[in-house]
Amino acid sequence: MANVNDLRAQEPFRPSPESFPSIDQAKAYRGELVFVDHVNRRGSLRLHVDDHYHEGHLHHFAMLPYGEIYYHGAPAELRDIPIGTVLYGQFYLPPDPKTSAVPNVNGNNVTAPRENHAILLEDGPSLCLREKKAWKLKEVIIHGAEGELVASLDREEGGDGLGGEHKLTIDGSTRIWRGHELLGMDELVGEGTWPANGQKQLDGQAVQLALAWHPRYLYQQFHVADIWLDETAMSVASARQRGRHIRHIRTRWMPARVEEVQYGEFGQATVTATLFGGMDRSLYADFKPGVGGKMAAAENTLRTWWPDHDGMDGKITSVEKVDADPPLGSSGIQIQFEVPLILEGFRPGRVVRIRPQNWPNVKPPVEERVRNFEDRWPSADLFQNK
Repeated sequence: MANVNDLRAQEPFRPSPESFPSIDQAKAYRGELVFVDHVNRRGSLRLHVDDHYHEGHLHHFAMLPYGEIYYHGAPAELRDIPIGTVLYGQFYLPPDPKTSAVPNVNGNNVTAPRENHAILLEDGPSLCLREKKAWKLKEVIIHGAEGELVASLDREEGGDGLGGEHKLTIDGSTRIWRGHELLGMDELVGEGTWPANGQKQLDGQAVQLALAWHPRYLYQQFHVADIWLDETAMSVASARQRGRHIRHIRTRWMPARVEEVQYGEFGQATVTATLFGGMDRSLYADFKPGVGGKMAAAENTLRTWWPDHDGMDGKITSVEKVDADPPLGSSGIQIQFEVPLILEGFRPGRVVRIRPQNWPNVKPPVEERVRNFEDRWPSADLFQNK
């Protein structure tokens, strides 16, 4: 008879709601984004599984509260990513199946794995920049208004990313970025960089590519949505996405997890909270000892109620870097926030949103707010027919 501990070791890893899990326990999957519910930080991917395009299921996923998203090499929200973008993610089982915002999966269907809660989701350029890799253009083939790029990427094939040599389609929909310019195929042809017809060797030019859906997806073929021809072009795209991200977080506030509450007299308390990771460094820099602010209760989807009204004013009394090499999902930064009256949502393990005094004290859009009890845990039934 098998040892009980051995059997438990064979079970898929399920993270604890109270901790930031090790990335070593995550499962990597790659697929095309086909559906997004950005308000509740969930969506669906069509995973890249050979011979399973037509009969396969969709991989419905939810972001963990501390799950990080990157687009164009900068922090992002699901709302920023176009449908059809090829994404790469790291996933776990739901921490608590009873409160999962997407259906719990049973069985072993390779197109809809059980690991459906993401700690990391990123597009191709973000993954390449993180790994310090780039596609190498070997050849361009033009025939009329369409063409192909022969490109290779030095990465082993697998869920962590696309690798090897591929023939990728391009056409008038492909955006070509060079420096601060946005170009089309016709402009590169007109200046003689690419041929009007036929093929041209490109000698391994280093570029970044964003891949999207292709009609022959079943055979792992891809279309190029964007090409960044140089580092300047990629830096411009990253900077624009970073600006969008900063505005979003400043108006929705920094998410964090409550670690400890020290109670004083007459409802006063000091809340210790860990700021979530994956945010721009300038946002963390606004958290300083002695700065006033406001804390609001949030759900695991990061939705709040009326944070400008039902949040609690207070003061940041301490900011400490408690982990120089924090796990994914954590910034490694803990703050202590003193409030005159503790709220029910400020309990250990709960998610909150915090704003320093210089961030806007505003309501999020009405569709992002939790308005009644049923809004707290959005039904997973939405995904049953997708």
